[in-house]
Amino acid sequence: MGLTSKKLLVLVAVIAVAMFCATIWLWPRLSRSGVRPVAGRVGLLVGGQLSILAALGLGINSYFGFYSSFADLLGTDQAPGQVVDYSSGGTPGKLGLQMQGHEPVGVPGGGVPARAGRIDKVEIKGAKTGIVTPAYVYLPPQYFQPGFSKQDFPAAVILTGYPGTAESLITRMKYPQTATEHIQKGQMQPTILVMLRPTVVPPRDTECMDVPHGPQVETFFTQDLRQAISANYRVGHTAQNWGIMGDSTGGYCAVKMSMQHPEAFSASVSLSGYYSTHDDPTTGDLFGGSAQLKDESDMMWWLKHKPSPDVWALVTTSRKGEGNYKATQAFIKAVKEPMQVASIILPSGGHNFSTWNRELPAALDQLSKHLSQ
Repeated sequence: MGLTSKKLLVLVAVIAVAMFCATIWLWPRLSRSGVRPVAGRVGLLVGGQLSILAALGLGINSYFGFYSSFADLLGTDQAPGQVVDYSSGGTPGKLGLQMQGHEPVGVPGGGVPARAGRIDKVEIKGAKTGIVTPAYVYLPPQYFQPGFSKQDFPAAVILTGYPGTAESLITRMKYPQTATEHIQKGQMQPTILVMLRPTVVPPRDTECMDVPHGPQVETFFTQDLRQAISANYRVGHTAQNWGIMGDSTGGYCAVKMSMQHPEAFSASVSLSGYYSTHDDPTTGDLFGGSAQLKDESDMMWWLKHKPSPDVWALVTTSRKGEGNYKATQAFIKAVKEPMQVASIILPSGGHNFSTWNRELPAALDQLSKHLSQ
C-alpha cells in the first residue's frame, strides 16, 4: 500500500479507533501501581496518540497532495530515470520523453479520446539539464479527431504548489475534466496541458531557479520541457503558443518565468502566488551569494528595474483569507505596458484547493484565449 492509498488510510484509521477503544477497556485494569500497569498505561497513551496523528497525517496528505510516496516523503529515492525513446510513426518518446501509460478523462464518455480527450503519463528527462521528472499530458478531444489531424495546438504548463503531487492536478484541481467540459461548451479553445509539480529535484524547493552550481530548474522548464513536448506532440513552437499556470509556489514560478522568459511563455496565471523567492530551510542557498540573483527573483524589483516584457498575466487573491492580497494589489499597480495584467479577487477564500477550484475555470479559459494555435 502506497502513501496515498485509501486502503492505508482506512487501515490506520481503524487502528486509531481500536487503540481508543482498547484504552477505555483496559484502563481500569491498569490502574494499579507497579511497573507493568504503568508501562501498560504509557503504551496505550503513546500508541493511541501516534495512531491518531498517523491517521490525521495521511488524511491531510491525501487531501492536499504534499507527498506521493514514502520515498518522496523521506527523500530516499534519488535514482535517475532511464529514458526509452520511441521514434517510429511519431509515437511519443523522442527527445527524452518516456511514455508510461494512458488514462481516461473523468467525464461522461471519458473512455473515448475523440469525445473527451486523453491523459498520458510520461517521464521527461531534460536534454540540457539532465533533470528527470514525471508529468501528465492532457490531450483535448480534437487531438484525436480527423479534422484536426494536421493542426498544432497551444499548450500550457500547469504547476502545483510545493511540494505537491502532479496527481492532485487531476484528482483535486480537476484540470483535465474542466478543460474537456469547457472545450465542449466552446468556452476554451482546444489546449494541451502539461501537468507536473515544480519540485523536480525533491525534496528541495528551488523556486524554479537556475541555482548556481546546482540544479538548473529554470532552464528545464523554459527549454527542456518545451522541447520534449514539442518533439512528441503536435504543439506550436513559439512563445505565443505556450502559457504557464500554477498555484502558490507554482503561481510564483509561472509569473516569474513568463516575465523573465517571454521567448518561452507569452501568458501566465498565478493562483494565490507570491512575488519574491522564499528563503528557508527547504530552499537552501538559491543565490550563491549573488545580490543580483536575489534582486531578480523579486518580481516587484523586476518591474521597476527591467524592461517591461510583452506578456499577459492573470493573478488571483482574496480580500479575506489570503496573505498575498496587498502584494497582489501592488503588483497590479506596478505593471506597465507592453505587459498586460488581469485579476480575480474573491471576497474571501483561503490558501487551499477550495479557493483555487473557484478561480480555476475562469482562469483556465482566459489563459487559453491568450494563446495562439
